[in-house]
Amino acid sequence: MMVNMPKVLVWFAVSVFILGLLIIISIGWPSGKGAPWRPTPRKKVQKMLAMADIKPGEVIYDLGCGDGRIVIMAARRYNIKAVGIEIDFLRYIWCKIIIALLGLRKKVRVIYGDLFDQNLSEADVVICYLTQSTNNRLEQKLIEELKPGARIVSNTFYFHELPMVTKDNLYSIYVYHTWKERKENPENQEALINEEGGKK
Repeated sequence: MMVNMPKVLVWFAVSVFILGLLIIISIGWPSGKGAPWRPTPRKKVQKMLAMADIKPGEVIYDLGCGDGRIVIMAARRYNIKAVGIEIDFLRYIWCKIIIALLGLRKKVRVIYGDLFDQNLSEADVVICYLTQSTNNRLEQKLIEELKPGARIVSNTFYFHELPMVTKDNLYSIYVYHTWKERKENPENQEALINEEGGKK
């Protein structure tokens, strides 16, 4: 004999299924800024967070957080505050649902909106997987708003002016640092970028 589920649970399950289906369909659709969502594999997320050198009490921002996988893993693994910014409404709602179901609302916050409209001064670590043109636009904002000692971890695409401190050739991960009290050697920066066969 089947147990009848309360109507509210049925509607919730159906709503989550439909929303999930829309999210899957929207993977190939461009967002409002013309960049399609490209989910980062779990192993690469782990590597990016490890390279960020996250410390207790720090705050991490994911610019274009998609389904929230990076902020969720950061909050659970490092027990820190994580903030995601997402411009696509469907992915924003999906992310909020997952965070609520995982009981992470006290640690993870998702902002619906354009990353260029947000103040990033709270961030100790910024994660981004955008496009090269978006990185080019974003760089000056990072330089102006981030605190000294903040780290920027960029997936695939690089920055020109921020000092690069390390990278992973296998995963194409670039790590930058906002050392505002010292000047980096630009030749060393170019060498790090060109080491894997030239700028992309």
